[in-house]
This record gives sequence, structure tokens and C-alpha cells, in this order.
Amino acid sequence: MRILGVSEKWDKLRQPRWTTFRFTRKDKDWGVGEVVQVVYKPRSKGREVLGIAEIVAKEPRQFAIGFPGPGKLPYISTAEALTDGFENLTHLLKWFHRRYGSRIDKEPMNKLTLRWRLSNISLELVLPSPKDWRSTL
Repeated sequence: MRILGVSEKWDKLRQPRWTTFRFTRKDKDWGVGEVVQVVYKPRSKGREVLGIAEIVAKEPRQFAIGFPGPGKLPYISTAEALTDGFENLTHLLKWFHRRYGSRIDKEPMNKLTLRWRLSNISLELVLPSPKDWRSTL
């Protein structure tokens, strides 16, 4: 089982399903159905196993700047940045640029959707809003 590391304990990790953006791996890329161990700060003494999750979706993405062949992959959207825990798309872009530098201009990303199988963090119970209750009856 491979490790999927996280550098922050994002609020999104409290949801049963959550997304993350990852660069395409050169050895063996992430795959739908793959079960991973989610680890906070995997390369530090403060390492903490957060749980086991399954990758349920993988969608290619690119940043809207600098990537060769613009338009060949869908751009990361503002809605995806918000869902991923950022204030806006600019905040996501700055965060990735600080971490990875010019790599974000040159390489595609994967938008991975994961579902917890076993989590060591308390999950929020997500209920439909009252206006949606009728459609679920």
C-alpha cells in the first residue's frame, strides 16, 4: 500500500469524500481503485497516520498558466480550488507555486477524489439540506 502524504490537516479531510491535486507520478501513477495510507507529514518525526482511503476518481488537470499545449487538459477551476480548501483559485496557485516552483507550469496534475475506508480523524456527518429532502424521499 502506497502512502499519500499531506502537509496540512485540511478541513476537507473531515469529509467522507475529499479531493486532492497531485502531480502525475513517473514511476506508477495513482489509479482508481487503489487503496492508500494517508499520512500527515510522512517524512518527519511528527508523522501521523490519518487513515486508509480509496481513490474513487482521477481526472487530469492543468494550471491555466504556462503549461505547454493549453486547452489540451481541463484547467483547475475556482470551484475545485474552493472544494479543495483554498480561499480562491489565486490562493491555490500561490500555494502550489511556493511548494513546487516552476514545476506547476510544466507538468499536468491529477485531481484525485478519495473516500475514507478507515479514518483516525473525526468525520463530519454530511446531510442534504432541507430543500433537498423531498428529492431523496
